[in-house]
Amino acid sequence: MSYAAFKMMHWPTGIENCAAGFFTHSPSSSSSSSAAAAEATAAAEIPPLPGDELEAAEWQQGRRRRGVGAVPDLVVTAGNVLEIYVVRAQEDEGRAPRASGEQKRGGGGGGVVDGISGARLELVCHYRLHGNVESMAVLSVGADNRSNRRDSIVLAFQDAKITVLEYDDSLHGLRTSSMHCFEGPDWQYLKRGRESFARGPIVKADPSGRCGGALVYGLQMIILKAAQAGQSLVGDDEPNSAGGTISVRIESSYVINLRELDMNHVKDFTFVHGYIEPVMVILHEREPTWAGRISWKHHTCMISALSVSTTLKQHPMIWSASNLPHDAYKLLAVPSPIGGVLVICANSIHYHSQSASCSLSLNSFSSQPDGSLEMPKSNFAVELDAAHATWLSHDVAMFSSKTGELLLLTLVYDGRIVQRLDLVKSKASVLTSGLTTIGSSFFFLGSRLGDSLLVQYSCGTSVPTSSQVKDEATDIDGDVPSAKRLRRMSSDALQDVTSVEELSLYNNAPNSSESAQKSFSFAVRDSLINVGPLKDFSYGLRINADPNSTGLAKQSNYELVCCSGHGKNGALCVLQQSIRPELITEVVLAGCKGIWTVYHKSSRGHATDSSKTMTENDEYHAYLIISLESRTMVLETADDLGEVTETVDYYVHGSTIAAGNLFGRRRVIQIYAKGARILDGSYMTQELNFVAHNSEQTSSELPTVASVSIADPYVLLKMTDGSIQLLLGDPAACTVSLNAPAIFSSSTEPISACTLYHDKGPEPWLRKTSTDAWLSTGVAEPIDGNDGSYHDHGDIYCLVCYENGKLEIFDVPSFKSVYSVDNFVSGKTYLADTYTKDPNKYPDTKGYLNKEPVQNMRVVELAMQRWSGRYSRPFLFGMLSDGTILCYHAYFYEGTENAVKGGDPVSPRGSADTSSMSISRLRNLRFLRVSIDITTREEMLNAVSRPRITVFNNVGGYQGLFLSGSRPAWLMVCRERIRVHPQLCDGSIAAFAVLHNVNCNHGLIYVTSQGYLKICQLPSSFNYDNHWPVQKIPLLGTPHQVTYYAEKNLYPLILSVPVIRPLNQVLSSLLDQEMSQQIDNDNFNSDDLQKTYSVDEFEVRILEPDKSGHWDTKATVPMQTSENALTVRIVTLFNTTTKENESLMAIGTAYVQGEDVAARGRVLLFSFAKTNESSQNLISEVYSKELKGAVSNLASLQGHLLIASGPKITLHKWTGSELNGVAFYDAPLHVVSLNIVKNFILFGDVHKSIYFLNWKEQGAQLSLLAKDFGPLNCYATEFLIDGSTLSLVVSDDQKNIQIFYYAPKMLESWKGQKLLSRAEFHAGALVSKFLRLQMLPTSSDRSGATVPGSEKTNRFALLFSTLDGSIGCIAPLEELTFRRLQTLQRKLVDAVPHVCGLNPRSFRQFHSNGKAHRPGPDHMVDFELLSHYEMLPLEEQLEIAHQIGTTRSQILSNFNDLSLGTSFL
Repeated sequence: MSYAAFKMMHWPTGIENCAAGFFTHSPSSSSSSSAAAAEATAAAEIPPLPGDELEAAEWQQGRRRRGVGAVPDLVVTAGNVLEIYVVRAQEDEGRAPRASGEQKRGGGGGGVVDGISGARLELVCHYRLHGNVESMAVLSVGADNRSNRRDSIVLAFQDAKITVLEYDDSLHGLRTSSMHCFEGPDWQYLKRGRESFARGPIVKADPSGRCGGALVYGLQMIILKAAQAGQSLVGDDEPNSAGGTISVRIESSYVINLRELDMNHVKDFTFVHGYIEPVMVILHEREPTWAGRISWKHHTCMISALSVSTTLKQHPMIWSASNLPHDAYKLLAVPSPIGGVLVICANSIHYHSQSASCSLSLNSFSSQPDGSLEMPKSNFAVELDAAHATWLSHDVAMFSSKTGELLLLTLVYDGRIVQRLDLVKSKASVLTSGLTTIGSSFFFLGSRLGDSLLVQYSCGTSVPTSSQVKDEATDIDGDVPSAKRLRRMSSDALQDVTSVEELSLYNNAPNSSESAQKSFSFAVRDSLINVGPLKDFSYGLRINADPNSTGLAKQSNYELVCCSGHGKNGALCVLQQSIRPELITEVVLAGCKGIWTVYHKSSRGHATDSSKTMTENDEYHAYLIISLESRTMVLETADDLGEVTETVDYYVHGSTIAAGNLFGRRRVIQIYAKGARILDGSYMTQELNFVAHNSEQTSSELPTVASVSIADPYVLLKMTDGSIQLLLGDPAACTVSLNAPAIFSSSTEPISACTLYHDKGPEPWLRKTSTDAWLSTGVAEPIDGNDGSYHDHGDIYCLVCYENGKLEIFDVPSFKSVYSVDNFVSGKTYLADTYTKDPNKYPDTKGYLNKEPVQNMRVVELAMQRWSGRYSRPFLFGMLSDGTILCYHAYFYEGTENAVKGGDPVSPRGSADTSSMSISRLRNLRFLRVSIDITTREEMLNAVSRPRITVFNNVGGYQGLFLSGSRPAWLMVCRERIRVHPQLCDGSIAAFAVLHNVNCNHGLIYVTSQGYLKICQLPSSFNYDNHWPVQKIPLLGTPHQVTYYAEKNLYPLILSVPVIRPLNQVLSSLLDQEMSQQIDNDNFNSDDLQKTYSVDEFEVRILEPDKSGHWDTKATVPMQTSENALTVRIVTLFNTTTKENESLMAIGTAYVQGEDVAARGRVLLFSFAKTNESSQNLISEVYSKELKGAVSNLASLQGHLLIASGPKITLHKWTGSELNGVAFYDAPLHVVSLNIVKNFILFGDVHKSIYFLNWKEQGAQLSLLAKDFGPLNCYATEFLIDGSTLSLVVSDDQKNIQIFYYAPKMLESWKGQKLLSRAEFHAGALVSKFLRLQMLPTSSDRSGATVPGSEKTNRFALLFSTLDGSIGCIAPLEELTFRRLQTLQRKLVDAVPHVCGLNPRSFRQFHSNGKAHRPGPDHMVDFELLSHYEMLPLEEQLEIAHQIGTTRSQILSNFNDLSLGTSFL
């Protein structure tokens, strides 16, 4: 294997940065009611002083009535992923409950707070960048001039790259407005000779939006000057969106060298509020100190405030404060009207402004500078190192500490003078990596270690009486424990939400305080699931695995069980890439062509129809219609499925093309090849024959129905000869009539696909996009039912795709063209109406010469759907004849010149059509192409293929569509984002339908190609709003390592739980026995010994999953005091007495007792009980021995046990009661990972890279074959096997992956002593574990006559997990494939516009962090970049393929083979 591919399969989920700002809307436009409300919001930022109780109460009332006001958007980054969410608050108007589907997806618990009953995050856009975001700031307009300007996002990337992004309405996404790079030879002098820096660049922004600052290379401050409105680096010639909102932009930049200002060690900086010019406060340390010097040098930090004049490029110091503690690490700017800055230290908080200062001591470790006044102490002890903070109001800051506690700090002030600081505990929450306030009612807790939470807060001004507390608490927690809701919310949120007292704690003011303390109540509204940091994982069988499956279906028998999270957010994450539905029943049914479920609502119950909206979601299906080769079966879906084919009037003597409901579910329509029947329950009320109209043709070649689309009360039929028929329903009489739209009969262009789209709802979405949307009437109502109660408001449109690739949307029933797109088939990134004269935005791609015949590319299936939800927008799906799926998301964009021009009088047919003026075109409708990672390419060989797209509105509480075919997949719509989950377990699926009845609640039916009809439900324990379906099992401790024992399906897991211990107990365990007597009379006073200290207690738990998704603890092995379990493995040892192999569980431990005690560790061996009767003695200890050094790794090598203890590796024989050493090898420092293949050993050292050994039985010796001579801090290692070649893979602390090989015959390997580099790559995340899995044979392999055991079958890929929560794989490639893809990759660097202007090549280069490193070969291709190829327009794909001398189909088949070969789950 000389060549490899790097492919991410699950993207990072651990949120590192979060911020809020008005990106997608300006504050004035977004307010719920009008601009007046927005002004009210701005005014309400400053409440009246707490003295006048009456006014305060009135102010509170006014705020309650107003709801939330303008809510900013949320932007988060996780690793290299950037996402923007908009907060959708559901205002409680005392309405009837919503449809159950929406309610379950709506935000988490909590009652009605501030007039809001719920809120959720909805995705606006997301990007995967070619670089990890180091820090993020929001360049805002400032609160004073809240005009219609918007905020921009400033991102900083490693070394010194800064990008400013703004949201562009016309693209419905982010656009780079400026890029600033301070790297390369021109800027080398900024580094001042240093090569490595402790941290990446930090960006902050001035609160009034006048400038931004970026600290790069430790001491270089870059000032980014913001442009005045209307001037910027970007020319303003492009038309801006409606109302001309402009985002803040950067005009110029310059560098300040802080060393010249006598600053040596800058810790943090920020911009403060309330000055005429931007003022930057810098926290720096004059001379550093360290832990051993603190008693002499302790107050070493100071802050300096510089007034930055961006025009003069001057920065005079205006005030400073010195003698701050050495552990100060963060600055927090206090908002107006108070101003000033808070200095956060580990043990104290200090407030400083130009005129005043005060401080607060947090615990007994804080010290005063000599000769100063005593610091006021807080009522409780807390440590604030590694805390994050945000402002809930202008004088209350919320801190999130390292233990996950939320603390509220109140600034007690008079005028502008802060008199003192008050700190109170609020409640426990997730361990955060950042938190931000969103508007005046929400805050967001971003977390890398647990799920991130969106919390609504409400602030009262007086202490509530106890009765109030009770009511509020029960109200907020009231509707959490419904089972459905519990399942939807993340497990992390649940730990803290289900207990009432933690959920709504009031910070009751201490009696001593004069002013009334503010009280806050919180309600968790939504959570973003996070599976990171993945420390370790194991690959085991699922509970519902099918032992008989083979090939690809066999892979969905497996799942990943991962250790994720930390401390109280620790959890076991079960990840499955593919969905395996829970089977309820299955029947053999051969030759099935399609299945449909229909409702039947008798017309008797017609009077109660007004309540239809409430129960519609829960109505049971009445009939199941199954179409076979030559007949149709009808089953009744009551308590059990009974066949009623003989007794109903359905057409049963041939196959059915489609079936569905009409007239508000009062009738069923069944369509077969030559006609249709309308049925009321089981009785036919009308029959139509389609072929009678064309009587002039001979009866032999009559056209029959090819495809059907039903949108109540219309049915669209496409005949086999390409003509279109429309069935028009009359809701009053419940009958239909047939007509052929004239516009199609006159056209000569053949139609390749068509569908109807029902734009439901009281305010149809598409109607907003028409030119006369400001007319309240909009398009004439298509139906006027006699009974107003029945008719579902909304418009119906017909989408037609022609053979030449053009897409048109017609209004039904008038069939006027309202929208048309040329060349839809090419898959352009943006679609706009052809008749909008907007030439500069969407360049035409007709200029390409077709290098490859594409005349066979056509759309074979269309679907357009808007799922329920108040703000949802329609999706458009098109399936091409080569199996590509185009997915578009509609959005609204009102161009500046569209509003001026009238309707275009030239109709699409070319003849002037006066009547086309009467109906308006959807000018403001745009579509944005969404990438969906689907590898379901199948050539459509037969001309008439079965429809593959089935839309579902509620399967297990999720909505989306199901894709049948040879590689079926679920596309679920969560938060306006499409989540793709394949379903591999049954191979190809012929037909799919939803089923909701007594025994199968919101379930599904599908028929496999093997002829099985299966009735299933979605596994309810999984959350599908993630890249892969995930189930989180909270452990309330930190999981460290997990392994899998296949024979009994058990998972041994190392877990540590923090425990509070008295200090003297901790000290006595740390010291040797003879020293422990001296503790009492030593330099400890009795107070110190009463203190407590938190220590981690370790245990090994043995878990077993059961059928229902619960995980039971079968046994635990507790460790001794101060003993840490480091590794647990299932090993197979050869017992020399009984001469047979035994499977044992081996545990390696270490005693952690400080640096004065020599390191020791233990090896423990446990055997498993043979029988399953009693769980008490499931495991029994068979051996334990103490060794020198920490036992960090264990492995079994050909029946021997290999132990890495400290810097020594020893090999042992197992006699059944004793381990006897056979051979040893001295490792350099400390072994961090150990892998074995046959008799080869690979180990990684903590600092000294990797070693490759081999074990010889006859001489009983471990001998070194080769090693890597360079320094490397290893994280994980593994062997990569490709046929007969063996490679060694290692990941390091700089987020790189390297592949080495052993070649003793090569000259440069120094006679085989040195491992040679085969490839190196920057993964961009810390890889914590590799797992070697056999690759699946792909279609290209099967074509050759491969012999089992040949090169092709013995190929392995490495699955890896990272600390960001991402999962990927490294797979070997053939040289030909590699060369082709590498050339394509080089092309794509220039052909694809990269977000933030980041270069993928520089991101993927080996990062050596200033150490000497000889560059290795570039033999790994990056699928993160290659995946952009499929998103290019078809013409560009062909052009690029032609330029690199290959074909598009060849490239796509290489992609397909790799994704098939690595479908491990």
